[in-house]
Amino acid sequence: MKFLLRKLIWNEVWRLLKQIYLYGFKAVAKQDCKIYIMIANTIERKITVPGPRVSPLFGHITQVLNFVGDSIKLSSQLFDKYGSVVSLALGGGTNVYSPYPNCPGTVLGYGADVVREVTTQHDIYHKCPLTARIYSKRNDSARTQPFRHFLVGLFGVNGADHRQHRQLLMPAFHKSRIEAYRDEMVVITSSELEKLQVGEVVDTLELMRRLTMRIATKTLFGMDFSENGDRFTTLLKEVFGKFGSSAVLALPFDVPGFPFHKLLNDMVELDATMRDTIQQKRSAGIDSGDVLSMLIQARDAETGITLTDDELLGHLGVIYFAGHDTSANALTWTLFLLSQHPQVAADLLDELDSVLHGEAPSIEQLQQLPLLERVIKESMRVLSPVPWNGRVISQDTTFSGYDLPKGTEVFVSIYHTNRAPEIYSDPERFIPQRWEQIQPSIYEYNPFSAGSRVCIGAGFAMMEIKIILAMLLMRYRLEFLPQQVNAKGLIVLCAENGLSMRVCKQDREFNRGVGGVSGNVSEMVDLVE
Repeated sequence: MKFLLRKLIWNEVWRLLKQIYLYGFKAVAKQDCKIYIMIANTIERKITVPGPRVSPLFGHITQVLNFVGDSIKLSSQLFDKYGSVVSLALGGGTNVYSPYPNCPGTVLGYGADVVREVTTQHDIYHKCPLTARIYSKRNDSARTQPFRHFLVGLFGVNGADHRQHRQLLMPAFHKSRIEAYRDEMVVITSSELEKLQVGEVVDTLELMRRLTMRIATKTLFGMDFSENGDRFTTLLKEVFGKFGSSAVLALPFDVPGFPFHKLLNDMVELDATMRDTIQQKRSAGIDSGDVLSMLIQARDAETGITLTDDELLGHLGVIYFAGHDTSANALTWTLFLLSQHPQVAADLLDELDSVLHGEAPSIEQLQQLPLLERVIKESMRVLSPVPWNGRVISQDTTFSGYDLPKGTEVFVSIYHTNRAPEIYSDPERFIPQRWEQIQPSIYEYNPFSAGSRVCIGAGFAMMEIKIILAMLLMRYRLEFLPQQVNAKGLIVLCAENGLSMRVCKQDREFNRGVGGVSGNVSEMVDLVE
């Protein structure tokens, strides 16, 4: 008994030290000022979901790093061993996503029932800002204050606040409003395609990021940027490129020479630039067609409440990220899969040529391209651009039969749910034709989530992806070059080192470039036709 008590006390002392390292002494002291209180709380807050035993010394940290480094690989191993609901570490003690200092642990799950349970209980399963644990640094100093709204938006509000904010944002994503962006998408896509040279090798991921970034900034702010751009474009790239880096997460210290210090420098400048833009549009007092000007004019019908500058900044950051990086990865994976499935690529081009005759698609013509729709849906099923739906529970609850204490973080795997063999035969294969026979529910196939938090920009993203693919495929054939392709990510699933492809004229030589795929993507997708 003495040994067990001694071990328990040591484990909790070590956990307290880790909490102090992650969140600072003051934050931990406010939450749990005495070790014995933490011990008492932990005994009550033990997670009973099955999972792997880890070393009490560095095991929890190692497990978190392994999950962040390759979430699909680790979770697949855990699901295979323990079932569709698993704890990242037996008994809890891990913290991947939650910005709060009292996270009891991390639970992973997949499947339609799990998706339904989480997405339909909005008041229990809360979202947190996309900055995750870095959000806890928001009050450290004047320089970290942009974290109060950076990538917060709809992810940082829950309950009645979320419903109110979503209502204010909805008009900006109404079907008619989205369709009005079609011409801008076509112009920007055309200008990027004209820059490509037949025979050159491009990083397809960077090409798609540049293209979707231009569309995002034009539709959000009413400003288009060329490839070289200006300081605003550079800041967007720097900030969104750094905030999720392992160096920033591992060493979040505002010390010259540290990546976190450089991130804060850029964020302070970006924050000031965006506030100037908001002020200019407020002064203009008109809806000039972009999302920002419309959100400035948005007003709650009952209360008359409008969005503050901080709230606008939070929403704009989230919309930019979601409309930029996720779409870029969806496009990249679709082009990769088409390069390895020549018959699908040939059939798709036949459809595009027969309907569009080489011209950019109109809104009406987008509805006349069923194979294009199926190709995109199947791509997002096989290689889900957003592999996880992360939540933090707001109260003690029961999850898939297990009692979970308040503060537990729950990750629902969209990636694994979209591969359920009872719904999708040969789930590892890319078969767009399967969508002619199946109609999975929103809980069985949910690339844009489900419930009250279903992606507000889903219609925008699908139209953007369809337009870009149609225009690119009619003009060029992107030929895959033999290389290692590793698909990794937590917020988005991306090609870790990019995806090199050769630009060829559209010569219908779809068999060229098939094969030569190594890396973990060859384990995730069965590439044999």
